Amino acid sequence: MDTPDFDDVGTFVAAAQAGKLTAAARELGLPPSTVSRSLTRLEKHLGVLLVQRGPKGLVLTDSGKEYLQFCRRALRTLKEGRDVLENRRLKPSGMIKVACPVTMARDVLAPLLGKFLGRFPDLRVEIESYSSGYDQEPREDVDVFFKLRAPKDSLRRVRPFPGTARALFASPGYIQASGNPTNPDDLTTHSCIGSGVWNLSRGKEVTTPNLSFRVVSSDPVVNLKAALDGLGIAILPLWVARPAQVRNALVPILPLWKPDPITLCALFFSPSRLTPKVRILLDFFAEYIGTDRDPRLENQPAKGYFTESSIPPTSGP
Repeated sequence: MDTPDFDDVGTFVAAAQAGKLTAAARELGLPPSTVSRSLTRLEKHLGVLLVQRGPKGLVLTDSGKEYLQFCRRALRTLKEGRDVLENRRLKPSGMIKVACPVTMARDVLAPLLGKFLGRFPDLRVEIESYSSGYDQEPREDVDVFFKLRAPKDSLRRVRPFPGTARALFASPGYIQASGNPTNPDDLTTHSCIGSGVWNLSRGKEVTTPNLSFRVVSSDPVVNLKAALDGLGIAILPLWVARPAQVRNALVPILPLWKPDPITLCALFFSPSRLTPKVRILLDFFAEYIGTDRDPRLENQPAKGYFTESSIPPTSGP
């Protein structure tokens, strides 16, 4: 026999407890005719008479009395299950595994871990960091995978975060010794610090100079140190180059030409709804990343340091 409709079961319990169709209908917010049809449908499905309808109300048959006890027990179990899930949603527990670039683990996750675990004390966090320059693919055992480039095709859902604005910088000593480039093509004759392809844009104009790197690194802290030491011209996130302690030790290079920002997105598996622990982790970091509360800014206003999320979120309902 197929499982009966749970709405019909709930209607039967309400009717049995109320003793009258009109009272049950009022409690359920339904027309009496709907309650009556629901009872008839359940009786037909079970093949037994559960209630006898009379002028004084509803009278349970022996089968109805016995079935009512099972229904109450089943509904109580369902309520307990719902309460457990609701509690887990509000107070998630267990391990959540996060993979992210080393720079993000150091500059974002580590400073915020205390706040996160303080708010959700029943959670544990495992952080697996990888080189920012390595375009690693997510593994099945990772709950949330932060990438600096959104995948073109992925089985995982994607949630975007604000990107990091960048600019070109060098030390005054380097400029004095090697000169100040006046256009992007001049960079081909300079020592550069960084990695990958440098796409520079000025309005709708985009150029990609053919560079020779003196220092190859994707770590902004390493690139900052190399630039301060006069080793060349570096692309640096603005949050790295503008703090008071280094601001006067760097010279902006080609300020009208903007490098591509560093994009950031989180990947996660979710067929329809996010698991509670993944949702609260993503929502928590959204409170900080790219805002005035971002730990990389050291209490500076966020305006100008970040870009808007450019990937439509697909985080599910």
